[in-house]
Amino acid sequence: MVADDHPVVRDGLSALLGTRAGIEVVGCASGGREAVRLAVTLRPDVLVLDVQMPDLHGVAAAREIARDAPGVAVLMLTMFDDDDSVFAAMRAGARGYLLKGASQDEIARAIHAVAAGEAIFGPGVARRLLEQLAGPGAAAVPFPDLTPRERDVLELLTTGMPTADIGRRLGLAAKTVTNHLSSVFAKLQVPGRAEAVERARRAGMGPAREPDR
Repeated sequence: MVADDHPVVRDGLSALLGTRAGIEVVGCASGGREAVRLAVTLRPDVLVLDVQMPDLHGVAAAREIARDAPGVAVLMLTMFDDDDSVFAAMRAGARGYLLKGASQDEIARAIHAVAAGEAIFGPGVARRLLEQLAGPGAAAVPFPDLTPRERDVLELLTTGMPTADIGRRLGLAAKTVTNHLSSVFAKLQVPGRAEAVERARRAGMGPAREPDR
């Protein structure tokens, strides 16, 4: 199954995979929520999933699929190669992570590999994973430079909560929350709230979303 919000990528990848020996495309999804629903319904061997998806982020979708359809192997195929996205996808249960610059043969090999229970990563991603493992120790949580209070503020920011409400929830003055947000934006190197929320969600932060009824 293929899930990507760009029709050209989704349709092109589906057509390509349909010509490969041993691969049959059983469904396509244009959003994260649809990807979860179809994965649970169709139970494909492999779901090729983009990270950036509308209505439900790809990492959150992978997490729900790992919970509700654990037999579906999730292979992330994305243009995001930052550490936050890679490790968030791994924590969410993805078995593979490729960049969209991968060749047709690489994608096909990765699909067969994760279907067989292997974990597979593109060369650049694998190299960085090895560097992290060889280092003094990867951070247990995303954005280790944030203070605990800044992390609390960022978590509440991902819910869409305005500054005043964040302050009331944490027992802080609105000005103090604003100062924390400024520090968060600087450490994440983003210009504002929307970009901070996007980075946080890509890193697996934020509330779990209830499935559609």
